[in-house]
Amino acid sequence: MRGFTKTLALASSAVLATGLLAACGAAEDSGSGSSGGGGSDSKSIAFIQGVAGDEFYISMRCGIEAAAKEAGATVDVQGPEKFDPTLQKPIVDSVVASKPDALLIAPTDVSAMQAPLKAAADAGIKVVLVDTTVEDPSFASSAISSDNVGGGKAAFDAIKQLNPDGGKVLVISTDPGVSTVDARVEGFKTAVDADSSFSYLGVQYSRNEPTRAAQLVTAALQKDPDIVGVFATNLFAAEGSATGIRQAGKQDQVKIVGFDAGPAQVKALKAGTVQALIAQQPATIGSDGVEQAIKAIDGDATEKDIQTGFTIITKDNVDGDAKDAVYKSSC
Repeated sequence: MRGFTKTLALASSAVLATGLLAACGAAEDSGSGSSGGGGSDSKSIAFIQGVAGDEFYISMRCGIEAAAKEAGATVDVQGPEKFDPTLQKPIVDSVVASKPDALLIAPTDVSAMQAPLKAAADAGIKVVLVDTTVEDPSFASSAISSDNVGGGKAAFDAIKQLNPDGGKVLVISTDPGVSTVDARVEGFKTAVDADSSFSYLGVQYSRNEPTRAAQLVTAALQKDPDIVGVFATNLFAAEGSATGIRQAGKQDQVKIVGFDAGPAQVKALKAGTVQALIAQQPATIGSDGVEQAIKAIDGDATEKDIQTGFTIITKDNVDGDAKDAVYKSSC
């Protein structure tokens, strides 16, 4: 899961029943139900997002649509209004019933989405997992995601650049048991442990609540007033961490590195709320997904696992070298 800064709202039954394309709004989607040639013999690809309207998945959609257009394939995009398998599964069932040639999907739960996606593959649909995965992805033609362990290491590298003399560092995360975030924490901890100038204070969980994140950081600074860096694994963790640091009067001392690079994150970076962002490559994940889907449809060999990299964004490069790494709010 990309960063777990997902917008939480219930998906309406009308959206599920009519299959409206929800990623960038109905008006935008209504004109982009197909990309490329659009002929009767063109390959059909369905993309089911982890959550509709999130810039990470919008950027992924842009990569998918561009690659599909080049390949002469059609694309149908749908997604739940909340990162929730109970909302995503009905969309999967509806899409499977429409029998596309391939399905690109970011599963919202490793267990709950296992059976529905295995059923899709058994029905002859080529399944490509993008961003997130399931417990046993062996049925999938390919699985493409960020190197989340590498993302955690990149977060430490950013903190090290901001604090070259070392010091105590803390992780504020969302919830335990989320595979991608756990991998980022693992990568961060491993990198810290390999550098004797830094001391790892562990990970604390905010339950995706900025207020709780602020409380956790405030308490941590009372216990360890010399903390120099916080790795916040999503937008809400970063927002709350910044509040806690301000309340403690430690803005000049404690540097925050956040994950993902949507407009809200970039605004926080430019405002000085966070000092660095770790940007994934969602458009590349999307275009790679289409490439593997086309290969699978054609009966060619596919790459079972593909991992993409990251860009460290700071106030110094956000409008320069790192500009293209910022996520899109529309295609």
